[in-house]
Order: sequence, then C-alpha cells, then structure tokens
Amino acid sequence: MRTRWALSWERRSWAIGGARLYRRHLLILLMSFYALGNIASALAPGYGSLLVFRFIAGLPHGAYFGVAALVAASLVPFNKRAKVVSLVMMGLTLALLIGNPLATILGQHLDWRYAFGFVGAIAALTGLMIVLFLPLNRQEERQSPFSEIRAFNRPEIWYPLAIGSIGFAGMFCVFSYMAPTLLEVTGVNPFWIPIALAVFGLGGFVGNILGGWLFDRLQFRSVGWMLLWSISMLLLYPYATETIWTMLVMCFLVALMVGLGPALQTHLMDVAHGAQTLAAASHHAAFNVANALGPWLGGMAISAGLGCSPQGMLVPQPPLPGSRYFYWHGVSSPAQSVSTTTLRLARIPDRVAGFAFTGGAVCQYNTYQEQHHATPHGPTIRLTKENDPEQ
Repeated sequence: MRTRWALSWERRSWAIGGARLYRRHLLILLMSFYALGNIASALAPGYGSLLVFRFIAGLPHGAYFGVAALVAASLVPFNKRAKVVSLVMMGLTLALLIGNPLATILGQHLDWRYAFGFVGAIAALTGLMIVLFLPLNRQEERQSPFSEIRAFNRPEIWYPLAIGSIGFAGMFCVFSYMAPTLLEVTGVNPFWIPIALAVFGLGGFVGNILGGWLFDRLQFRSVGWMLLWSISMLLLYPYATETIWTMLVMCFLVALMVGLGPALQTHLMDVAHGAQTLAAASHHAAFNVANALGPWLGGMAISAGLGCSPQGMLVPQPPLPGSRYFYWHGVSSPAQSVSTTTLRLARIPDRVAGFAFTGGAVCQYNTYQEQHHATPHGPTIRLTKENDPEQ
C-alpha cells in the first residue's frame, strides 16, 4: 500500500490542469480533494476499496506542497525564500513528529479507521484556514498548461528532480523498516516504536529548518554537503541497531536528511522559469518516487534472503549520472555481497552525486535471520572447503 500511495503522488495532472487557476483557488481545491479522500478511506468497506481511496487521496499531495511553497516564497525577500519553504515543509516533519506516532497509537488502541478520519478532519480544517486567511493575488503570473510542459525541455529542471528521486530513497527505506528492526534486531518492546517514530520526526523537523537555513547561505552547494551527510549516516546505521539508545540517536541523525527537500525545492524555483507550478509539484513527485523506491528495494533484498553484516553489506545503489551534477564510480564484490561506491565531489556547485543507500535499513533485519540460521527461503548454508561441491 505504501508503494501504491507514494506513486500516486507522481500524478502531476493537478498542477498541469491548475496552471491557469489562481494559486489560492488551486490550494482550496487540492485540500478539499485530499480531505474527501481520507474520509472515504476511513469509511472504506474493504481492502480493495481502501487501496482505491488511498490512491485518490495521494493525488493532490505533490501539487499542494509545491503550490504552497510558491505562495510562501512570493511573500518574502529573495534571500529568505528557502527559510519560508522549509516552514511550509514543516507540515511534513510535524506529521512525522506528531501525526505518525499518534496514528500508530490510535491504530494500536482503537482502530485504523480513526487515523484516516483524523487526517481527513485536519485537512478540512486546513482548507477552511486557507479560505479565511490567504488573500487572492490577482497580479500573480499564470501560465498555460502547454507552456509549463514545454519548459521541461530544459535539463536543468530534470537534474534536481533526479537528485530528489534517488537521494531520499535510503532515508525512506530506514523509516519503512524501522519497526521490524526495533522488534527483531534491537529486541525491544513495541512500546518503543511510537517513541522511535517521534524521535525520527524530531530529526526531520530540525533537518528541515537547517536545510532552508543552509541553502539561503550556500545556495546549491548545500545539496552536496547534505548528500555527503546522508551517505555517512546510512553507512553508520547498521552499527547502531544493537541497543535502543544508539538506535534512537541514529533515527534522529538519519532524519536530518529531510533538509534536502527545501534546498531542492528552492533551487527549482530558480531554474524553472515559466513552469514553476509544475516544477514545484514535480519536486514532490520525485520525493515520493524515493518513498516508493527505498522500501521496494529494501523489500526485494529481504525477500531474496540476502544476509548482511558490517563486513558484507548489501547496499543497492541506483546511481544516476548527469553532465554537471552527478559523478559516480561503483565497485562491487558479488562473492561477499558487497557494493561500495567512491563518491567524488569535485567542485560541489558543479557536481553533486545522489545515491540511494538502502542496505543500512535491511541489513540488520537480515542479520537477525542469519543469527537464527534461517532466511525467508530456508536455512542459511555457508559453503566451506568440506561441503563445497566444486572442491
């Protein structure tokens, strides 16, 4: 369901069709649609209809956050745009900090329908606040849908989208497999799951603010430094899952990667001339491609029974080279399930590499399987000189 919901965010028809609308009217329409989708999810009679309603509820997200960021940036001086974009994105981080743990508690003690109903009520309240407090700007520039689409012929729009599609995947994989890692690797009581989710949300909250602050000072160079931070934390993650305290610290540090969001969003505003609405929505589509890509790769690794340890870590990395923004060089060792990458950031403003390091999330889950001498496909057989059939 997570993959289907996330992929639905990629639908940019809202932004294309709403290019001629005033942004205030488009925000009201998007939030109303989102509220109805969540209320319908709470009332869904079965799993099939729930999937349909979750898909529908996911459609407005990318366009809504993109347009909201554009509206906020238009209200402040040029050198404060990234800061206000991070304030808009704060809604996502507050969802991680408060909403996700609260939804988990509601699901554990009441029923999953209450979680969707709660989200629908918050969305309806948000739409009402837009109606009451956001003025209509009749001087704002509006584009035709076709002119926004034509602007996507420029590669400088696609490079930041590619960075977002890949650079966030590792964080989402860690987040998706956090609960089984806590239960089966760290070995804690389920009581700790909402706490870990809240710590992750706190890290996202702080990272979001830091990302906006950093971009206002370093501009696009900040993206390179945030990607280096992401790589470092995801490589350290497997070593931190043995105790609850190190796990909580690592949850906070991994979640700081959220700071990449406002930086890429603001950069798109600079390069997407004539297509700002569609580009802003596409940024969130890329964000949610990563939301689907990370858990999907992690699930594939777990299903394949690929064992993992700090000495032999499977790290799926979909590298995406670009003429000025991406540089990569990969070396793999199939015999030990090792995939390492040498990242070179020569002149960070010109070359930025984005990688999805998902192995950190799945490796400790599979280490648990190894320790119990079993994988999803049966016992783990380690070849030695005595039992190797080729010897």
